Amino acid sequence: MPPDITSPANDRIKWLARLRDRRHRDVEGLFVIEGKRLYRRALEAGLVPEITFLADPTDIATVGKVLTVDPGALDKASYRRESQGVIGVFHQLNTSLDRLQPAEPPLILIAENVEKPGNLGAMLRTAAAAGADALITVGETLDAHNPNVVRASMGALFNVSLAMSNWDELAPWLDANDIRVVCAAPDASEPLWEARLTGPLALVVGAEDWGLSDRALALADDTVLIPQDTGIVDSLNVSVAAAILLFEARRQRT
Repeated sequence: MPPDITSPANDRIKWLARLRDRRHRDVEGLFVIEGKRLYRRALEAGLVPEITFLADPTDIATVGKVLTVDPGALDKASYRRESQGVIGVFHQLNTSLDRLQPAEPPLILIAENVEKPGNLGAMLRTAAAAGADALITVGETLDAHNPNVVRASMGALFNVSLAMSNWDELAPWLDANDIRVVCAAPDASEPLWEARLTGPLALVVGAEDWGLSDRALALADDTVLIPQDTGIVDSLNVSVAAAILLFEARRQRT
């Protein structure tokens, strides 16, 4: 039986390809998940696709509406030009701060002005591994539904609570929930393993090129240093710094 869609010029394929662009994703409130592993993990997390485009209907279990597509045509819609046989279109996740329900005691990672989608995805993955309760981003540039965020998170995007906020909203929220703020800063004097990272805690990291803003540092109850050989490097990748902080917090808490 021939597939429902055979040509990359099909209007549905063109629509799917447009969702690679943030503007179209945000207008429609949708995002895409490509590849069998991530698609399965999305379903396991309870996400329900609006529609699934599938090269082989016997290849993977699906939910909801499905259109079969010639593999070459499906690859044309993929942001990497290699769909791995499945592209699911899902409603965007709710990333509002007010939906977060902190655990007791909460462990939260805050990422300020982190621009690269791959870094956000990596931090989500690390947050899941370290048992963090949420990741909150501060800044206007990040797009939680960028395909590189989805891919780099390896499914953690579907399971770790993610909120996108700003300091005017976030500062009173942290205060209302009695959450201590610990910032990582290269000019701090206290090594992170000497700081108290137990209790209700938010760890704050910033982009490696300019660090944390004055607003972030002003909110800090403590600032900590990740010691490094500055004769070789002058900064760590932000996702690496986040991993070091989170797992030291996990060590202290367990």
